[in-house]
Amino acid sequence: CLPANQERFANGKLVTVQFHPSAQVVMTAGHDRSVSLFQVKNFSLNPKIQSIYLESFPIYKAHFSVDGEQVIATGTHHSMFFVYDMMAGSIIPIPKVRGVEEKFLRNFELSPDGSFMLLIGNSGYLHLLSMKTKELISTMKVNGRCTASAFTPDSSKIYSYSKEGEVFIWDVRSQKSLHKFEDEGSLEGKCIAVSKNNQYVACGSSSGVVNLYTTDACLKENRPKPVKAIMNLVTSATCVTFNPTTEILAVASRDTDEAVKLV
Repeated sequence: CLPANQERFANGKLVTVQFHPSAQVVMTAGHDRSVSLFQVKNFSLNPKIQSIYLESFPIYKAHFSVDGEQVIATGTHHSMFFVYDMMAGSIIPIPKVRGVEEKFLRNFELSPDGSFMLLIGNSGYLHLLSMKTKELISTMKVNGRCTASAFTPDSSKIYSYSKEGEVFIWDVRSQKSLHKFEDEGSLEGKCIAVSKNNQYVACGSSSGVVNLYTTDACLKENRPKPVKAIMNLVTSATCVTFNPTTEILAVASRDTDEAVKLV
């Protein structure tokens, strides 16, 4: 296959590469302040559909909305974020979310049902926004600092992983904490994922170990035993993700080249 973005290589680090939820389109975004869309066709031509440029806004993360009609982009050093409406072709700045006092807004997650956007703030704060209005619904807080969060497939719960190695489970409807557990042997939490069938939770830590738990154990026990501890990475685990059928788990580290393992 030719490079997906061969018609416009980025001038800086790429932070996001994502397929559109329903169309044969791939998005790239990165530190060169641009979001580009390419059509993925029969692997011989990948024509560029368009690029949008966000002035003085190096992108930290970009993500398609669940319906595929918007792209949400946060910056590396900004308290605002942008929404690109693909239907209207317009770029909408969200300068300040009322009630969210954060110097930088970087990491975020979107709920699978398309209703919510979760902003992961500093000092352990988690801000739940309405995806429709981009207004604050509620703020939750973990002990310490939150490094990663994941919605369950039915969007009813949120798993939040703290830098101290604790995982907090929240009820989305009431925004109350349901349970918390310790990730075994974790010195510093880095990334978390919930499988599409809601059977497993994977927690990746700074030591490179990825622990795989059953969701049942996570909801009941304070110190659950992992079903499996994946030790293949020798540097910090910075990405864990399940494939749609929950048969494969990808674990990766951005700290070294070619550190991607499929389990």
